[in-house]
Amino acid sequence: MNAVKTIGHQSLWLARRLLSGLIVVWAAATFTFFVQFLMPGERAQIIFNANSGNVGEIPRDQLLAINAKYGFDQPVFVQYGKYVRDVMHGDLGQSYVQYQPVTDLIARQIGPTIALAFAAMLTAWIITITTTVLFAGRNNIWSKALGGFQVFLATLPPYWLATILLVVFAIQLRLFPVVGGNTLMGLVLPTMALALEIYGFLGQAVLSRFTRVLDQPFITSSRMRGTGDLSLRLRHALRHAALPGITLSGWIIGKLLSGAVLIEAVFGRQGLGGVLVAASSTRDVPVVSGVILVSAALFVAASLIVDLTIQLVDPRMKEA
Repeated sequence: MNAVKTIGHQSLWLARRLLSGLIVVWAAATFTFFVQFLMPGERAQIIFNANSGNVGEIPRDQLLAINAKYGFDQPVFVQYGKYVRDVMHGDLGQSYVQYQPVTDLIARQIGPTIALAFAAMLTAWIITITTTVLFAGRNNIWSKALGGFQVFLATLPPYWLATILLVVFAIQLRLFPVVGGNTLMGLVLPTMALALEIYGFLGQAVLSRFTRVLDQPFITSSRMRGTGDLSLRLRHALRHAALPGITLSGWIIGKLLSGAVLIEAVFGRQGLGGVLVAASSTRDVPVVSGVILVSAALFVAASLIVDLTIQLVDPRMKEA
């Protein structure tokens, strides 16, 4: 009976999380749709200027043709209903400038962005675990300096840090390519530019909890039973100290997706960053809206994965 009850609670929790995720994606879709009406100028004029290269006023016959082609002559809520219906079917519209489906444009460029975000997250966690296990809670200069170093990294703008890494390691030392493209060597500097700032936040959360865990009675009991220091830190303290970092990871993933836009521009990488910059400069609204919507969906999926991971690490969260 208890097992059936537990499964029922987990199913209800999962249904609620999926529903809240759908609401977030719907809100993002609604925002991206209505924000285009706040932009100066008519959408038909924007499309005409982007395609013709002219900045003069659009002829009336072409204005009517563009409005009819894209459905701009229909009532707003009719356009909104069509937009939501298309999004539900995976159709994000067509680029005003490139005359291609937005879904195809994003699909071709989303891989490098996800790879960069994943590499940065993995690198930040590796640095966090290594420095915490080696230096946290020790009465030496390295332990005392660790917290301050993490705060310093958390305050560094990723764009500035990326520029410094590019100048020092790519231009002066020539250890990495200046324009890395999507090669493995070209991934190193962009990853570090994102990971170091993330490590500043992540490391602070884990370090603070890790230091408190070391003072808990069960740690003292493990020491008295003869458990080695490294084993105690890795097997006991780290598991409890990792929970704040895992919880923070949901916010971090959203920050990585937005930060990747700037980092990709600095290093000349392919990805959603280049797509978004190009679309913003040409006022290609469907592409900008599509990138925002896909980013929201990725954030929702990442948040769900983080919640499931927390339950695996700490079964008490599952019971709660």
